[in-house]
Parts: sequence; C-alpha cells; structure tokens
Amino acid sequence: MSAAPASRAKRRPARKRPGARRTTTPRHRKTGTRGKAANRRRRRRILRRTLLSAGALAVAVGLLVLIPLGLARDPAPICIDDPQTFPEAGIEGWSGEQLGNAATIIRTAGALGFPREGQILGVMTAMGESSLRNIDYGDWETRGFTNPDGTRTTSIGLFQQQEWWGSVEQRMDPATATTLFFDRLGRLPEWQTMEPSHAIHRVQINTDRDYYSRFQTDATAVVDAMSGPCE
Repeated sequence: MSAAPASRAKRRPARKRPGARRTTTPRHRKTGTRGKAANRRRRRRILRRTLLSAGALAVAVGLLVLIPLGLARDPAPICIDDPQTFPEAGIEGWSGEQLGNAATIIRTAGALGFPREGQILGVMTAMGESSLRNIDYGDWETRGFTNPDGTRTTSIGLFQQQEWWGSVEQRMDPATATTLFFDRLGRLPEWQTMEPSHAIHRVQINTDRDYYSRFQTDATAVVDAMSGPCE
C-alpha cells in the first residue's frame, strides 16, 4: 500500500504558548469580605445603641434617686409662730407639745434681749428639767426628793421651779416661767463666758453642774431650726 498523501498527514495539535496564568479571586470570596465588613458595621451600630440606652437608663435612675434626696434636703420652712409648720417627725426627737414649749422659750428669751446663746440655755434647761413638757408635778412625786432642810420639793412646770420662784399660776405658765428663769440668768455675771451647763446650774441649783451638757446639741438644733424667717 502506497503512503498517504502529505496533505492528509495527521496534524499534531498546536501547543499553547506558555504565559502567565490569570489569577482571579473567586466571586464568593469577595462577597464574604463585604459581608464581614457589613457585619462589623452592624455590630458597631448595635453596640452604640446599647451604650446610649444604658446611658439613658443610668441618667433616669439617677434622677429618680437624686430628686427625692433633693426634696428631702429642702424641707418646708418652720415658722416659730405657726405650730402647723413644725415637722411631724420632730427635731432631734423633740416634737409636738415639746416644740411648742421650745418656741415659747425662744420667743420670750428674744423679747427679753437674750441672743441665740441664751435661748439655747433656756431650751437646754427645760429639756433637762421636764423634757420640754409643762408638767404639774416634780421630783417629790417621781423620786421622793427633798430639799436640804428635809422638806418636800415643790417643783412644777417647764423649769421645775419651786414655790419661792413664784405662784403656781406663774410657774405653770410657760412664758412667765421662762421670764423668771431669764431674770435670774441675766443677773449672773459673765454667764456668756461660762460653760452652758455650769451657768444653768448656778440658776437652777441642781446637784450636778454638768447634768445639762447632754442636752446642748439637741437644744442648739431646735433653736437653729426654729429661728429662720417665716415665709
């Protein structure tokens, strides 16, 4: 058999020319990167909203706490001439009738020319003698105390004054009893420079000259609270 013509000879497939391969990032990777960025932005927005919400909640809670505290620190003014303005909770544990009697002492002392220091002494004395109550009995009835000469005591009223201070009516009238006390205090030389309890002791002639010291803080609080302007 004769050889096949040259034109029909089997051709070899042409070789591809070597060259740089095209490197392309798969589309799904690009989409994943954008998604991650979007997720990050979304998380940031959520975090900002959470922080803002938490801040707003903290402010609201703070206001709920601070407003009542502010109101508590700004009580209604006390008018010494109007018992209806006296705080129901009292002042340092003294309330009602006791504050009414304290008001009488403060007003009377002021009218007699005694300043704040003297007013405090008057309230201290009544606190120690009668717990600021205008009682018609005294140490004889409660403790069986007698005078140095053995006679029974006759103490009555706010200041537990005995019969040589005045009549029963005078001693049982808070304003008059207060006047009797300050009349004697005013005759005591340099009472302003003495220890308050010692000055009271010189007027009341009790057995312990330091006895009234325990009432000084309370008396000061009552006098200061009731000495403000009436609005």
